[in-house]
Amino acid sequence: MSKNTNTALGLLLGGAIGTAVGILFAPDKGSNTRKKLKEDAVATKDKLTDSALHMKDQVTSTLTSKKHTLDTQLESIVSDVSYKADDVITTLENKLKELKLKNKKLQK
Repeated sequence: MSKNTNTALGLLLGGAIGTAVGILFAPDKGSNTRKKLKEDAVATKDKLTDSALHMKDQVTSTLTSKKHTLDTQLESIVSDVSYKADDVITTLENKLKELKLKNKKLQK
């Protein structure tokens, strides 16, 4: 026999033996096993769905919290910048007064 024929015969024989052993040692009827597999698959799907929804809620909550924190920080920064702008304007006004006084002295 050729190598390909031996391989095919080995595969067929192995499949037949595996099927026979599976039937002999199966813990339950095929219909019951399929029913259990279906129930397990549905239960797993439900668990995954619940987990996904829980994760979505956590992400939404975290993002809302972070947004609030960022809004608060932004307000604080804008307020600080406003005070600093007032300080700069006051300093510039004082410098302008000084320059006007010096200019008046030079014009006399």
